[in-house]
Amino acid sequence: MDFEQTFLFVIEMIGTVAAAISGIRMAAAKQFDWFGAYSVGLVTAIGGGTLRDLLLGIPVFWMQSIWYLAVTLLSLGVVIVFRRILVHTRILFIFDTIGLALFVVIGIQKSIAADYSAWVAIIMGVVTGACGGVFRDILLNQEPLLFKKDLYATACLIGGLVYCGVIMLGGSVPLQGMACAVTVIIMRMLAVRYSWSLPVMKSHDQIN
Repeated sequence: MDFEQTFLFVIEMIGTVAAAISGIRMAAAKQFDWFGAYSVGLVTAIGGGTLRDLLLGIPVFWMQSIWYLAVTLLSLGVVIVFRRILVHTRILFIFDTIGLALFVVIGIQKSIAADYSAWVAIIMGVVTGACGGVFRDILLNQEPLLFKKDLYATACLIGGLVYCGVIMLGGSVPLQGMACAVTVIIMRMLAVRYSWSLPVMKSHDQIN
């Protein structure tokens, strides 16, 4: 495994841990049992990537390695042991944002490696980053964060554009990934800090 492959594997594992912890902690808030919490964490961690691989027509990533199931199990243990720390909303936001950012990087990279064009890669980055959270929210019977007044998918989209921009400038794979992830994280934090959001669609009755 060369340096670039090692770099991508490491950020994928970090993203898996972050997303799984986010899902498990939210399941705990709904008083799910350990198996239920693990299931929600696993869906959060692999849901977006699974949809991406099905759309791209490539082997589903988590079926090629048991690492993802094992790392999610480890994340469950982390939440159980450090539940008093992870109860804070800000901590959950950090884990969710890190998972989002790193999965965007992985989604774009895998799409490019499969010889898809840049615009497809950006869309797959958004799918990889955001859809796991959508599946999580559906399982938890709550409105998906993706569809609320929040720069969630928009942050992924901008991060994807930055990724492709660094490619055009001749940047290395680690630089491409770092630039994309940092952009997504900064966009999410600024959006929450300053309440940035897209305009809300209103019905005819609401307009009148």
